[in-house]
Amino acid sequence: MGRIAQWCFLITLLVGCKSASTPDPAGDLPAGYVRPFIGASTSTGKAGTYHGLGKTFPGATTPYGLVQVSPNTITGGDNGSGYSYEHTTIEGFAFTQMSGIGWYGDLGNFLVMPTTGVLKTSRGKEGGPNTGYRSHYAKDREQASAGYYSTLLSDYNVRAEATAAPHSGMLRFTFPQHGQARIQIDLARRVGGTSVRQYIKVVDDHTIKGWMQCTPDGGGWGNGDGHANYTVYFYAQFSKPFQKFGVWSADIPDSWTRKREDVESDRYQQRVAEAAVLDSATEAEGKHLGFFSEFPSTANEQVMFRSGISFVSMEGAQKNLESEITDWDFDAVHQRAVDEWNVALSKVTVSGGSDDEKSIFYTALYHTMIDPRAFSDVDGSFTGGDGKVHQASGYNRRTIFSGWDVFRSQFPLQTIINPSLVNDMSNSLIALAHESNHDYLERWELLNAYSGCMIGNPAISVMADAYNKGILKVDDKALLDLAVKTSERFGNGDKGYFHQSLGISNTLEYAYTEWCTGVLASKMGKDSLAKVYLAKGQNYRNIFDDSVKWFRPRKEDGTWETWPKEGRLKEWLGSIESNPYQQGWFVPQDIPGMVALMGGDARVKDDLVQFFEQAPKDFLWNLYYNHANEPVHHVPFLFNYVHAPWLTQKWTREICARAYNNSVEGLVGNEDVGQMSAWYVLAASGLYQVCPGKSQYDITSPVFDKVSIALDPKYYPGKQFTIVSENNSPTNVYIQRATLNGADYNKTFIDFADIVKGGELRLVMGDKPNEHFGADTR
Repeated sequence: MGRIAQWCFLITLLVGCKSASTPDPAGDLPAGYVRPFIGASTSTGKAGTYHGLGKTFPGATTPYGLVQVSPNTITGGDNGSGYSYEHTTIEGFAFTQMSGIGWYGDLGNFLVMPTTGVLKTSRGKEGGPNTGYRSHYAKDREQASAGYYSTLLSDYNVRAEATAAPHSGMLRFTFPQHGQARIQIDLARRVGGTSVRQYIKVVDDHTIKGWMQCTPDGGGWGNGDGHANYTVYFYAQFSKPFQKFGVWSADIPDSWTRKREDVESDRYQQRVAEAAVLDSATEAEGKHLGFFSEFPSTANEQVMFRSGISFVSMEGAQKNLESEITDWDFDAVHQRAVDEWNVALSKVTVSGGSDDEKSIFYTALYHTMIDPRAFSDVDGSFTGGDGKVHQASGYNRRTIFSGWDVFRSQFPLQTIINPSLVNDMSNSLIALAHESNHDYLERWELLNAYSGCMIGNPAISVMADAYNKGILKVDDKALLDLAVKTSERFGNGDKGYFHQSLGISNTLEYAYTEWCTGVLASKMGKDSLAKVYLAKGQNYRNIFDDSVKWFRPRKEDGTWETWPKEGRLKEWLGSIESNPYQQGWFVPQDIPGMVALMGGDARVKDDLVQFFEQAPKDFLWNLYYNHANEPVHHVPFLFNYVHAPWLTQKWTREICARAYNNSVEGLVGNEDVGQMSAWYVLAASGLYQVCPGKSQYDITSPVFDKVSIALDPKYYPGKQFTIVSENNSPTNVYIQRATLNGADYNKTFIDFADIVKGGELRLVMGDKPNEHFGADTR
């Protein structure tokens, strides 16, 4: 172990993350600044809306790893991460989690819990009587850092520590002296529902293996409406050989439904609490199983647990474990996770700024590196959309594509820092369509499920952008065929607008992704097809109503929907999770055309100023600039298009300072699988891509004095692109002048090709706007 690695290990182990506001003194090592507690709350009260806050998890994982070992505090409600900081009890430590999502969530499988005393088979309820195996935990002993989590389970006086490898995880439990200590595993547990069938087999005196089947009948993603259907396989070992062990099996009647609300009910939990306990059972299959290993413990005795996880087979889970965790050295596994995070996070290095800003930045970058996660085993095998086992060729199979969110910032960021990841996810979606016998690309993919969540055709956006940038290595014909069929299945049709529901959001987003299909066709030399789809990109004009000077939903017969007294501030008026004022700015493919419809540069600038000035200081859920949700994330950069770039510079710095902070409530809205954090990484670096599919990144005011981006030599000619901000400070937020590789540069955008060539963009900052900067822009 090198000196830097030793320091990083000691600091991370000893200091952890006792406070979300105190960074580890790890020098310039980026993992030392990661605060997994940022955003780790689902509280609707603190968010002021039903969407809640960040919904991140604080547990241990590795960059884009298949396994996440994290505490779970709740199973029910809209708590997709399985954890919320304000909860007072922990159910156990699951080996799979989702990050920053709503819709009741999924995963949270293979829940491991250390306990003492009488065996309890029901988890009990947060805030209810202590009738289950859950435990209160000491908040002042809770620590989290990159690749590590720890707390004290106060009801049992057990210290629990978690770390992870890409396909496996490890737990270390420090027990008190007790005559009846145990490690127990709830095989039925699943965020948002339950697994519907489980199997377990005792292999030897310290090893078990098995599986957990999760179908829509057991709730989960969208309480079953998301069609998630997967099986989690495990191969797990205990450091202490079995002395007393067994299985519990709850008798769940065939007549009972098993969705989220059923599993949450007192009736269901009582039935689980009355489960039959089968001592010394070596094999079992059933509807609601658990396993326990019981033993006497001495004071401060450490008992460890490790498991491989696979979505392919028990044999795959065994290979995953044996290739990654070969001994019981918990600290070594933890160190490898820290090392992996330092390598991954070093894709972007920053200097200047405060320690809080560095913690916000590196935690944001960390959150962008959770998904799309690995879906294949260490040998490259994965379960495809046809239920068969495949081997990926030319790409790594990935899963969890929160399309409607991540096409906006997460994937434009990854095209710069992780182009191979974008290629992997694109190929995964194309292969899934073929395996599933679907002739279209899914908008929100989860473990092979075509969930249909949200709207639009975001996969086309991601792939058109990657193809336009020369990243995508794929069968051109297969891609274009899927893009066309997706656009025809989900689009504005012959009428040129969408009238069935949410007509503003759907019409605008379909117009954009139809334009993206045109971009693909054009880049592939299919000029006649390109002409058709680029023209469809103008369909946004069909729902602009001059009488109200804004976008307005139409009925099937072409007449306008009633315009309410609230006007464009009316929530859900033709707009998903937004209002027409927020959604109406989304015409990234033709901003000049949009501005002309709205009355020209001066009028639009004034309207944008109002849009931001009416927003609350904290940018929590509101009717104006609502940073808590995705539809407006590009809007701060629209000032660049109406000859007022200094206002883009002003407002992006304001958003970075006010909508993100180094605390549990540090994200004003759901993290949404990397999107909320990717926005910060880009904007704080001084860049943002308003229109994926075009090659331009808008320039804004960086938070940091220097941002250096390492470029992948397999994809790009340059080694590093650097953004330097002279005289930068919290008050010097305005760009006075710029140079690109030493030459004067008077534009408010930079081409992607110039970024990946490598070089330096140097900005000179000041405390007053320079209204002449950017005069050569558009």
